Amino acid sequence: MALGAVGAPTSVNTRIDSLGLDLQSLLRIILTQLTYQDPLKPVDNFQFMSQLGQFTALEQTRQLAEKVDNLLVVQASTQAVGLLGKQVDLIADQGAVAESGTVQGISFRTGQPLVTLRTADGRVITDVSPSQIGQVR
Repeated sequence: MALGAVGAPTSVNTRIDSLGLDLQSLLRIILTQLTYQDPLKPVDNFQFMSQLGQFTALEQTRQLAEKVDNLLVVQASTQAVGLLGKQVDLIADQGAVAESGTVQGISFRTGQPLVTLRTADGRVITDVSPSQIGQVR
């Protein structure tokens, strides 16, 4: 059974922030709308509550995405710890086995797990991403 490797998660927060929208920005939009509305023709209560509901849903989605991102980081870390002492094959760009070795250690310098391998001839390969590992024995 082939399993895909765990790579770095793409954050939904990063995507929302790249649009320049966060909860504070959306609340400023509502406040500006209320400040400059025509007092003789106020915003319909139904429309206003609908907008508030949309902003609340957006914030809840952002928080859920943040928690899923954290869960993916923990899962990648747990998966990497499970590789300790195992014989693994590193896959080259073309899909062929580039190196084989035993997982000797794990580091978390970049926030993602990086594996250290020791090959059969005694060389040490550091900073290997779990996504580069093709087979575990």
